[in-house]
Amino acid sequence: MPLTTRTIGALSCQIYDELPTNQNPEVIAVISHGFGAPGDDLVPLGPEILNRNPALKNRVQFVFPAAPLSLLEMGIPGGRAWWMLDIEELNAAIASGKIRDQRAKTPEGFLEASQKLSEFIIELQKESGLPLSQFVLGGFSQGSIVSTEVALNLPEPPAALVIWSGTLLCEQRWISLAEKSKTFPVLQSHGKQDPILPFDGAIWLKEMFEQHQFEIDFSEFMGPHTIPEVAMEKFGILLTDLTG
Repeated sequence: MPLTTRTIGALSCQIYDELPTNQNPEVIAVISHGFGAPGDDLVPLGPEILNRNPALKNRVQFVFPAAPLSLLEMGIPGGRAWWMLDIEELNAAIASGKIRDQRAKTPEGFLEASQKLSEFIIELQKESGLPLSQFVLGGFSQGSIVSTEVALNLPEPPAALVIWSGTLLCEQRWISLAEKSKTFPVLQSHGKQDPILPFDGAIWLKEMFEQHQFEIDFSEFMGPHTIPEVAMEKFGILLTDLTG
């Protein structure tokens, strides 16, 4: 399996590609995992996307950074987090069925994690020689949220942002960043039965991007907190369009 493990900046990562020896990728996709998952949680997406879209095998490299925080002390061996969550609060909200409106929140550790991911991407960009316009940023859940912050804050816009089961955080900050940022395509999906990051939060995020003239492709599906088939299909199409 063409998989390597490296440390770039402050983050460890797994890199997957099927590129011929000494051939550089046309696009690098940096995909960040969610809270509680191990750093290699989303690595299987690399070979799956390439098997579905064979023309991408000579063109795309996938990079999967591991979040900086260990959750061993929380009883989750191997689990990682971009920032810590109040699990009791989350479980109470799920049990009550109340919508968690997090628009005004900037969680402790969130901006620090975003800075580490941003520095990771800049270092990867310098090393690869590719411009940021050939980088796709994305992730699942907490990983998609930190990727949103980074995408809005980069010195140049990325090729695209992929948000699987994300939400709107630090609303005023993101509005300010969106007003200053050059636009880029956004691919977003969210389950209507998501108990962890409710569907309303995804709609608020979608509307924020739309209000600032970002081109957004939003897929809703009947399901929970997950990455659906339609999201995988559209991710492959996005990468194909970027390399076409």
